Amino acid sequence: MQHIDAWINVLRKRYDANPQHFRSERMCFLDHLFARQWRFNYKDFKDSEPDQNGLGRRLPGGAWNYYAGTIPSFCQSNKVWGTNIYDVYAPVNFNDTHWIAMWISIPKRHIVVWDSICSSISPGELDVFSKKEFAKPNGKTIRDKMAVDIFQELPGAHEFENKDNDANLGAYEG
Repeated sequence: MQHIDAWINVLRKRYDANPQHFRSERMCFLDHLFARQWRFNYKDFKDSEPDQNGLGRRLPGGAWNYYAGTIPSFCQSNKVWGTNIYDVYAPVNFNDTHWIAMWISIPKRHIVVWDSICSSISPGELDVFSKKEFAKPNGKTIRDKMAVDIFQELPGAHEFENKDNDANLGAYEG
């Protein structure tokens, strides 16, 4: 999981330095911890009582920090989802067997999932890889390129491990 977070950190740093190189200046990248938190605490979220607008449900620990852009501390955006951030990109570990990627469009209230194993899921509007490039046979090449980029762009990548959520790590036990 550290390799995925290291790649997310490369994307965060690239975005921070040159947001104009990305498809939008209103986007953010999440690390794997966010999805784990939501998956682990989904029942509590779903069982909590919403307000009259269907909002106000109980959020998992640390969710507010992501929402407000205060973490990761080494690359804070301080941009608020729905106000300054419209698109959220997140890696999700599926059953501890493989990774999927999610694009969450806040204004469209739409989620797109990319799965490198399942050929029936189209990458749609993903700007980085076409369906053919993201296919499983090209996985090693993609991973090799990612490793080189991580090594070149974040030589101290281990320093950027997300320690911001240490207080919430107990949620992952079990």
